Amino acid sequence: MKTKVWAHRGASAYAPENTLEAYELAAKQKADGIELDVQLTHDGSVVVIHDETVNRVSEQKGLVAEYTLKELKKINVNKKFPKYKKATIPTLEEVYQLVRPTGMTVNVELKTSVNFYPGIEEKVLELAAKYGMEDRVIYSSFNHYSLLKLKELSKKVKTGILISDIIVDAPDYAANLGFDAVHPSMNILQVPDFVARCRENCILIHPWTVNDEKHMKLMLRYDADAIITNKPDLCREIVDSY
Repeated sequence: MKTKVWAHRGASAYAPENTLEAYELAAKQKADGIELDVQLTHDGSVVVIHDETVNRVSEQKGLVAEYTLKELKKINVNKKFPKYKKATIPTLEEVYQLVRPTGMTVNVELKTSVNFYPGIEEKVLELAAKYGMEDRVIYSSFNHYSLLKLKELSKKVKTGILISDIIVDAPDYAANLGFDAVHPSMNILQVPDFVARCRENCILIHPWTVNDEKHMKLMLRYDADAIITNKPDLCREIVDSY
């Protein structure tokens, strides 16, 4: 099967990350899917932002979990891309409304490694069901307990473990716990037998974050199932010409 192109936080090399603008651009650049990060606001809304604070992407300060949704919506997250005059933190629901007609896959990363956000697993499953997106969503997290919780709540949920360090027998670990994929830092694919063990265990491989041509071609030689990249336009060109 042809390697898929997934836009990391949207087309985040060109637009404010994890915004509707970045996802819309990813669709225009013919990405097969998008990757995004979810957290909970103080009043329990599922919002799309990577860091536990708003500091890096805006001129404001503070924890996402201490803001209400109304307060977060007032924050401009165009800090890296000021040409976008106003970019706001979207809810997961708003993202689903945007991408549902596109057919793109959505990789939802649960940011539950610092703040466990009790109840977030139930909320994301409810939103996917509301928009009929269950078959197009795969959930990932560095907190593998979150993924096990999702599996307890839904028999058909698709999950992938995020790993950034080289751990022994990661493919077997994923298979033994019933996960569908590994989402490794791209350097991990160099581990001897890593790819082969994934294939033997029917575990999909979705490496991140692959932004230059040399590494994209390397991921294709490893036969990655999807490449997670900030530059979906470049990756699309390389995948299509491979």
